[in-house]
Amino acid sequence: MSAMNGKTVVVTGATDGIGKVTARELARMGATMVLVGRNPQKLAASVSEIKAHAGHDRVTGEIADLSEIAQVAALAERLKAAHPRIDVLINNAGALITTRQVTSEGLEMTFALNHMNYFVLTTALLDTLIASAPARIINVSSEAHRFSGLNWNDLQAEHGYQGFLHYGRTKLMNLLFTMELVRKLALRGIGSDQVTVNALHPGVVNSQFFKGKTSIASLSMQIMSPIMRLTGLMITPDKGAETPIYLASSPDVNGASGGYYDNRRLARPSTAAYDDADAKRLWALSEQIAVVHTPVVA
Repeated sequence: MSAMNGKTVVVTGATDGIGKVTARELARMGATMVLVGRNPQKLAASVSEIKAHAGHDRVTGEIADLSEIAQVAALAERLKAAHPRIDVLINNAGALITTRQVTSEGLEMTFALNHMNYFVLTTALLDTLIASAPARIINVSSEAHRFSGLNWNDLQAEHGYQGFLHYGRTKLMNLLFTMELVRKLALRGIGSDQVTVNALHPGVVNSQFFKGKTSIASLSMQIMSPIMRLTGLMITPDKGAETPIYLASSPDVNGASGGYYDNRRLARPSTAAYDDADAKRLWALSEQIAVVHTPVVA
């Protein structure tokens, strides 16, 4: 037990890869962990495994399909009811989807999972996080954000869908969301001594991320994966989890907000990540989409 003792941490996408490692190590540090996953069997197995690793029972799971806004909103309500304080929220769940898919709510899948999920869950939990100050919000982005700008005429890629480029756009959205949330908090008089918001690049992680895909692009990635591992370009989930663990637990980042981290160091994202007009426009559009799909809570 150490720095995280007494802290409550929510991690999405916590049944595989860096999300699972992050949850495991923060639990080992003493945190009360809430793991969010889509698959009930994998979630139950992850909870049991992390309890055994941590040596305590303060590990629970929440089932939600985070590509569905209504489910994200319902998850937020359950979290608020069960946890009067949330010290750290780690938005980690995401995917690179190589063929265009649409959710039951009519949203493009990558946009819904990689961006709207972060937006809806964070904004729904924001008052709880503020009340739990000092609290931390951590958004897993990617260096892929550098390869794509936003196309406001086709934000959900209805025309000419290219999986990797669209994934990069959603990772840029993660950074724009991070920067705009810092500004929104400041306008409310919430300083970085109360709530910090940071984003990160975890590295190219050898996990389940690219598996189960069938497109030429994803097959190429699977073929290249052994080469990338041998050359050190692809890292283990344990290595990829180091930066989210650092941002969740280290006193070195007390009061540090609005940063983009790579390998536990501040890095400079693309110029597009600092576009205030795009950040404000994306926030406003995300609010409109969220309102349409979020059930009214009685």
